[in-house]
Amino acid sequence: MALHLNLLHEEILEQRQRQRDPLKIGMMVLGGLGALMLVYYMWNAYKTLEIRNRLAQTQRDWAKVEPKVTAAQKRSAELNSIISTTKVLDGIIDGRFYWGPFLEKLSRCVALNAQLTNIDGTVLEDNKVSVTIEGLAAGREPRAAAEELRQLLLEQLGQGYNETKVEFKTLEDLDTIVNIGGSNLGMAHFGLNVTFTTGAAKPTPPPRARTPRP
Repeated sequence: MALHLNLLHEEILEQRQRQRDPLKIGMMVLGGLGALMLVYYMWNAYKTLEIRNRLAQTQRDWAKVEPKVTAAQKRSAELNSIISTTKVLDGIIDGRFYWGPFLEKLSRCVALNAQLTNIDGTVLEDNKVSVTIEGLAAGREPRAAAEELRQLLLEQLGQGYNETKVEFKTLEDLDTIVNIGGSNLGMAHFGLNVTFTTGAAKPTPPPRARTPRP
């Protein structure tokens, strides 16, 4: 059996102890952590620079587009204002009362033995219209002729307007005699108060049929 002598036993033992030194191992660990932290910091710094570059590019692009966007917003506000004004005007026009149809209905009611001398109309609130009519009527019974005009006017206006009322303000006989168609007829002066609301006349509901009792 061969005998081996290790003359470097103490040096080898010291070397192994130095390799197992806790302080050295701790320093190596700290060095590794420092390297990782450095890499992490460099990565974050790179990402930060990239974000800043993107932000700067976005700001430059926005600086180019901003005047157009501001002009478009102003134009949009102007158009919205014009549209709102147009809607208001359309509402006023749609709800406006036109005197032409009223005068047309009035002309249909005036017979040859009647003459209108004055018409005064006013549009009130809530689509109400008030009209004052003065004129002369001739006939064997001039008051009856004026009443016929009133009834005809009530019928004609009731077909196109709501809450129609035609009432005499004044009705008086005159001493004047007028010749119409070779006949001497008496005359009367009348004044009418006409009130109604604009809009189509509401249809009258049909009467209910009564159920016969058993």
